[in-house]
Amino acid sequence: MKLLNHTILWGFALSSLLFSCKSGSTDTPEPIASGPTPIDWTKPAHFPDPVYDISKNPLTEEGVELGRFLFYDGILSRNGLIGCGTCHQQAAAFTHHGHELSHGIDDRIGVRNALPIQNMAWNTSFFWDGGVHNLDLFPPAPIQNPVEMDETFDNVLQKLRDTDKAGTTSRVNYPQMFEKAFGTKEITSERMLKAMSQFMVSMVSATSPYDYYLQGDQAALNSLQKEGLSIFKQKCAGCHSGTLLTDYSFRNNGLPPNKINDIGRADITLLDEDKYKFKVPSLRNVALTGPYMHDGRFSTLEEVLDYYDNNQKSSKLAVVELSPTLDSLLKLDPARAGIRISSTEKAALLAFLTSLTDEQFTKDIRFADPGIGNAF
Repeated sequence: MKLLNHTILWGFALSSLLFSCKSGSTDTPEPIASGPTPIDWTKPAHFPDPVYDISKNPLTEEGVELGRFLFYDGILSRNGLIGCGTCHQQAAAFTHHGHELSHGIDDRIGVRNALPIQNMAWNTSFFWDGGVHNLDLFPPAPIQNPVEMDETFDNVLQKLRDTDKAGTTSRVNYPQMFEKAFGTKEITSERMLKAMSQFMVSMVSATSPYDYYLQGDQAALNSLQKEGLSIFKQKCAGCHSGTLLTDYSFRNNGLPPNKINDIGRADITLLDEDKYKFKVPSLRNVALTGPYMHDGRFSTLEEVLDYYDNNQKSSKLAVVELSPTLDSLLKLDPARAGIRISSTEKAALLAFLTSLTDEQFTKDIRFADPGIGNAF
C-alpha cells in the first residue's frame, strides 16, 4: 500500500494548528525588554523579488538562531533522533546524499527523494507535489509524517517547553531562546514555525561561479561551461528557467511509474491531467544533490542526460514514456520523445552544471549544525 504523502497527514488540522497551541496566553501585550536584533535581509541583486512576505516575519539574529537549533534538533521527532538536518545535509546542498528515498524514524523509508533546502523564500509551493503553499506551514508535514518524524505538534511544543525543567536531557533551554527571539518564554506553534521560516529564508544560495558570471564576471565560467550554458538555454531552460533555474511548474517528464505508482501532483489536485506531474526542481547545486528525480532513480547527472536524450543505446535505465500528460517539450521531435543531446553537448552541459555549485553556501557556518546532539 502506498505510504501517506506529506500533506494528507496534517491538512485537516491546519486551521487549528498555527495559533491554538499557546500555553496560558492572554490578550495582554507581551513585554519586550530590549528586543531581538533585526537582520537587514536583502535579496541578491540578480534575483527576482521573493515570494515569502518577510514583512510579516522580519528576520532577527535570535529568531534565525532559534530556527537553526530547531532545524537540527531531534526533539521534533518521536524518538528524539530525527531532525530536519537528517535528510537535509549541508554538504549535499541540504539533501539526503546517496539515498534514493529519504530515511526517517526507525529507518523507515519514504516515498520520494529529499528536495534541497535553499532559496526557500522564492518557492511558490513546497514538496514534489506542491501540497503546501506557505513556508510557515512547511515543517508540520515531515514532523507529523509517520515515516519521517512520526510526532504530534502538541508533543513537540510540550517537549520544547520542558527543556528548562530539572532533569531534562536536552542541551538547549528553548524557553530562554524563545524569550530572546520573541520577548517572552511562551512557546507556541506560531512562534516555532516563524523561527524555522526565518532560518530557511536566510539560507540563500547565490554565490556560485554562475552567479558571478551573471553579474558580469566573464572569467567565472570557462569556455566549455559557456558552451554548456548556450546548449542549456536551447534545450533545458524551457523548464529550468530564470536565475533560480526553475519555473516552479509541475510537469510529467516521462519517467515510467515506479512500483508504488506515485502519481505526483494528482494526489493533491485529484485531476487526471496532473497525473505523474512533479515539481520542476531548481538546478542550483545540482552536482551535489544526487541521486536524481522524485524517486532518486538516477545516480549521476550523466544518467539524467542519457534519459532525456532517450536514445535506447545510452539511456539504459529508463526511456521516456509516452502518456496523456507527458510534457509537450518532450514531444517536439516526432521521431523520438525526449530531447536530442549529442555526446559533445552532454559534456558541455555537465561542465555548465558544475558551475552551479555554491561552495560558500554549503560551507557557510551560519547554516551548520550547532552540534547540540539529540534532545531526547
